[in-house]
Amino acid sequence: MSHKFGKRILTALTSVAVLLVASPVVFAAEAIPTGDLYSKAVFAVGAMIAAGIAIGVGAVGAGLGIGTAASGACSAVGRNPGVQGKIMMTMLVGMAMAESIAIYALVVSLVLLYANPYMRYFLG
Repeated sequence: MSHKFGKRILTALTSVAVLLVASPVVFAAEAIPTGDLYSKAVFAVGAMIAAGIAIGVGAVGAGLGIGTAASGACSAVGRNPGVQGKIMMTMLVGMAMAESIAIYALVVSLVLLYANPYMRYFLG
C-alpha cells in the first residue's frame, strides 16, 4: 500500500518539477534573438505545449474535485435523506469552487497562446 502511495507522490513531484522548469522558457520572449526563426518556432511550440499541459492539469484537478464532492454528497444523502437540501447547497458551492480552477487553467492557457509576441509569424 505504501509503495503505491510513494509512486503517486513521486509522479506528482516529478510533474510539478517539470512544469516549474519548463514555464520560464515560455516567458523568455525577450531573450530570443530577433533574426532566428528557428528559435521563434521553438518558443511558439513551447507555449503551445505549456498551454496544453496547463488546461489538462486544470481539467483533471477540477474533475477530481467535482467527483469527490458529488461522491461525498451522495453518501451523505444516503445516510441522512432529511438534510438533502443543505447537502445539495454545500455540494454545489464546492463544485463551483472546483470548477473555478478549470477556468483559471483555461485563462492561463489562453494567455500562453494568444499573448505570445511571436505568434504573428505563424498566423501570417
